[in-house]
Amino acid sequence: MIGYATIGTNDLERAKTFYDKVLEPLGGRRTFANGDRMQFYGSSATPGMIAISKPYDEQPATWGNGSMFGLPAATKEQVDAAHKAALAAGGTCEGAPGQRMPTFYGAYFRDLDGNKICVFNMG
Repeated sequence: MIGYATIGTNDLERAKTFYDKVLEPLGGRRTFANGDRMQFYGSSATPGMIAISKPYDEQPATWGNGSMFGLPAATKEQVDAAHKAALAAGGTCEGAPGQRMPTFYGAYFRDLDGNKICVFNMG
């Protein structure tokens, strides 16, 4: 249902380096860019994309209280690997990988700009 979601950043190059590492275990890769303002990522496994972007209004990017982006993983091992990559790349833990509900395994972290991300596996 979602075509893409945009995650704000104040340092696009730093964010691209971070998301290159985090999305690699999920099969994510850079797809296309919009100049020096936005980088899209996608995966052949899922139709949706995410974009890392400097705000169009040129004001500082801020995270939303209560906002979170969920990234699907095919396996629990991919959840673990993405969470580990996020922390190794400078992200902060918001919840270690684990079974949250009988059919939901997830891990939570904040990226370098404070955006909250969940990587999850349903099964």
